[in-house]
Amino acid sequence: MFIQTEATPNPGVLKFLPGKTVLGDGTRDFRGPEEAAASPLAAELFGITGVTRVFFGPDFITVGKHASVDWPLMKAPILAAIMDHFTSGRPLFDEAADSDAGGHDDGVYEGETAQIVAEIKDLLDTRIRPAVAQDGGDILFNRFDVETGVVWLNMRGACSGCPSSSATLKAGVENMLKHYVPEVTAVEQAL
Repeated sequence: MFIQTEATPNPGVLKFLPGKTVLGDGTRDFRGPEEAAASPLAAELFGITGVTRVFFGPDFITVGKHASVDWPLMKAPILAAIMDHFTSGRPLFDEAADSDAGGHDDGVYEGETAQIVAEIKDLLDTRIRPAVAQDGGDILFNRFDVETGVVWLNMRGACSGCPSSSATLKAGVENMLKHYVPEVTAVEQAL
């Protein structure tokens, strides 16, 4: 098995491509060892000194590191953990665990607002999320404030905490949403 690695725009996050389906549909973000207990692979990765975050995408895994640890020290144990997991045939999640394949917030909107939210989600899914996945991350719809026109988005994986995430939101995502959905006035990152 050959696992490729790619740098991401976030220097604290590295993207690992095992050449196999990881999650298939959706994404899953683990922000700490407690959340990682649902996945043997995520738990194993958090056992490596310096790992601060793990993110599963459709066909990739991104791993975040503490600033005090260098990638050359971490890369080999991470590669070994990923290879061991995929060659063992173990499931990605424990059977008892809810896989919670992350998706857009399913808040209830009615009438014209429901149509606006559907357009926003469609643009995210067809134009924005595929591009962001190339960098090892994901952007999910959180909510739309119909009064102000503000769209709140969750940034995950390599996008979370990335130094260029503000520019991505404002210059890229906000401009595209405002162009195609005139009711959108701004895009903000949800906490």
